[in-house]
Order: sequence, then C-alpha cells, then structure tokens
Amino acid sequence: MSAPPAAHRSPALLELTAVCKRYNVGQPNEAEVLHGVSFNIAPGELVALIGPSGSGKSTLLNILGLLERMTSGSYRIEGQEMVDIDDEALTLQRRTKLGFVFQFHHLLPAFTALENVTLPALMREGRVTSRQLERARAMLDAVGLGHAMDKRPGELSGGMQQRVAIARAMVLEPPMVLADEPTGNLDTASSDEVFALMRRMHAERNTSFLVVTHDPRLAARCDRVLELVDGRLVRDQVSGAAGGSSAG
Repeated sequence: MSAPPAAHRSPALLELTAVCKRYNVGQPNEAEVLHGVSFNIAPGELVALIGPSGSGKSTLLNILGLLERMTSGSYRIEGQEMVDIDDEALTLQRRTKLGFVFQFHHLLPAFTALENVTLPALMREGRVTSRQLERARAMLDAVGLGHAMDKRPGELSGGMQQRVAIARAMVLEPPMVLADEPTGNLDTASSDEVFALMRRMHAERNTSFLVVTHDPRLAARCDRVLELVDGRLVRDQVSGAAGGSSAG
C-alpha cells in the first residue's frame, strides 16, 4: 500500500489506527470484516472511499459515523479517543462533529425543505431558534434552493433533494461530512451537479468530506482516494484532482 503523503498525516481530524471489526466474537461463525485499517483525514480534505461490494466500506463508514463500535484499534476525532466513551457521549460527538449524506436522502416527506434542514438543530437541542432558522435558510440559499424552501421533497427532483440533504448535513457546520453513495441514485447530469456542490461547499467552508462511491469519475475528482478490498486498506493515494500522484 502506498504510504499517506506527509500532508495527510497531521494534523488529523479523524485518525484510525489498526481498526478491526469482528462479528459473532467467540462463536463458530465469527467473521472479521475489517483487518487493521489505519488512515488519517486532515481538516479540509475531500477523500473518496472505494472498493468492491462486500469489501467492508459500509462497516467502516458505520464506525466512522459512531453508529457501530470497533472490536479493536483506536479511533480519534480531533484528538479525542472514541473507544471507551459511553453511548451518550458518542451521540453528542456524532451530532456535533459529523454530518451525514446518504444515497437515499431520507428527507421527511411531510416536511418542507426548510423544515428538513432544521432537523439537526431540533434533534440536538430540542428546539429551533431564530438564529438556527436563519442559518438553515442561508444553507438552502448556498445550495441554490432559496426559491424552494417551502416545497416538500415530493415536489423536488432527485438532484434537488440531495442538495437539501447536503444543506441538512452542513447546517450545524460539522468539521466532517460522511457521504454514502450520495450520487448513486442520480442520473449523470444530476450526479455531476451534486458532486460539484459538495466540492464547492468543501472549498468554501473548509469542511472535510469522506465520500463512499462506486463511480470512478467521482473518485478521480476527489483530492485523495482510499481503496478497501476484503477489509484491508490497499491504497491511499493522492488523486489527479489534487495535482499529486501515488506516494512512496
């Protein structure tokens, strides 16, 4: 595996060291799906995570998103170890440090675009303040949907729905956004539009993105590519989009 370039080693926003994940531990059907995965993501990086189906990408993303605990290894967010903290503290970390964009946008159909974007604030604090409402409006303006704030998801195209999902992921200004196949259900034109938006938001706000994708065009347009095969990290490479090449 290529060694990560020095620019990607420090400072680390996310830092994984020798992360393993086993299911059914101690049982005859015990299975290890992640084998000693290690990498860092620095503030402001746009990173693609690629690999074939069954390679462990979803499990790794769940661990990064604090939705699932690792079996062994270390995971730090902004220097704080996640291994031994309790569930309540994990929930707080997830709500304050991470934003999520999914292949299926998971917008609430009965809510307007604006109401969907305010959901993270509602979940974190139990209410939406006037300041947070203004921030949600500003985020919808930033993703080009200022004219559609009062529309419900069923009134929006697939690409527009994903733009609402991106606004929702970023409304609380997390340092890291995890995007799981965010263009997987879109046609080529909409996919290009949504990725261009993510790249612009990343550049303008210095937000780090980890984008899980099967689309080689999209991966090539990220700053860096991580490749997972059979639960092992087999490539960590600066892409052409960053003007670099494979390290080592």
